[in-house]
Amino acid sequence: MRKADLINKISDKTGIPKVDVLVTLETMFREIKASLAGGENLYIRGFGSFIIKKRAAKIGRNIKKNVAVAIPEHFIPAFKPAKEFVQEIKSSPHIKEVPEVKEEGED
Repeated sequence: MRKADLINKISDKTGIPKVDVLVTLETMFREIKASLAGGENLYIRGFGSFIIKKRAAKIGRNIKKNVAVAIPEHFIPAFKPAKEFVQEIKSSPHIKEVPEVKEEGED
């Protein structure tokens, strides 16, 4: 599902014009980004948490040049779903099994 599909669904279910739904969603996304950029986590009960994770400094490799590269510690945005959200997905009959991927050399 794309953002346009989500807007259409919300508009159809609520009767709110698509333009208003678009403005509301864009404002919500902007506020989530602003909250995280300001160093503040966002908790939505029953849905999940938008949090900032700290990645430790590490040594990476540039394989083209075969050179070690120092990657400084940095912060990344992350989403942690609520327990209710996870349970709803796990118990959904619409979720299909993901086929196992065989490693090379396995038969």
